[in-house]
Amino acid sequence: MGYAVPSFCTWDAESVKTVLDVAEEMKAPVMVMNGWAEFPVIRPALYSIIVYGLIEKYSIPVSLHLDHGQSLDEVRECIEAHYTSVMLDFSSRPFEENVKALREVAALARPHGITVEGELGAVGMVDTDVLEGNPESTLTDPESARRYVAETGVDMLAVSIGNAHGLYREDPKLDFDLLGKIRESVPVPLVLHGGSGTPQEDLDTVISMGIAKVNVASESVHAVRESLMEQWSSRENLWVPLATEKACRKMADVVRKWIRKTGAAGKA
Repeated sequence: MGYAVPSFCTWDAESVKTVLDVAEEMKAPVMVMNGWAEFPVIRPALYSIIVYGLIEKYSIPVSLHLDHGQSLDEVRECIEAHYTSVMLDFSSRPFEENVKALREVAALARPHGITVEGELGAVGMVDTDVLEGNPESTLTDPESARRYVAETGVDMLAVSIGNAHGLYREDPKLDFDLLGKIRESVPVPLVLHGGSGTPQEDLDTVISMGIAKVNVASESVHAVRESLMEQWSSRENLWVPLATEKACRKMADVVRKWIRKTGAAGKA
């Protein structure tokens, strides 16, 4: 059976360590990622130092990824910080602008052996709690996807097939026929954004059809946020390090769940 590599949103040393601890336990390859929404907390240069300082303690393969980069300057900053994978999200821009920018990203990243992810078709948002995504979704067109990959040289393509960022209020209606046409049109691995809440059956189907990377953010953030709110509203663990440790245990449950859901356990 095929599997996808889960990519987890992280924002500090504790969240990175939580992902790596579980991945080591389950012998799973993982990606840790951050982006513009996390940069106010920690810039790429410092984040990279933390990640590389941690991963040398583990035996599993780990990739450091820029998620939803907003500008070429952010991409350059992450390349200088030795990220192993970068995404510039110009999915809401006109096709030619998206192509031109990702072609430039590929030219910047290729000499360093850095993987490039682009997005075609805009992945929307389930709710306003999330900061990434577009107010409205537009589906990925297979022929445009073929041209996009050929003209940009991206290594991975994020697709819009009915998925969305955030926590789904009801099961998403993924367009498997469309995914099949996209898979036939492009030779590179495909990426599913908005993984949180996707039913297992649907996840198994899209992985079998070429989804090789699944992003998980909202479930992890929700688990940490809810744990902290519960602890502090009940005046439990007002000492922040203790509260953080308990919240990270909740996050670990999410990481463990998604390593299983993507079939990545035992693949390291």
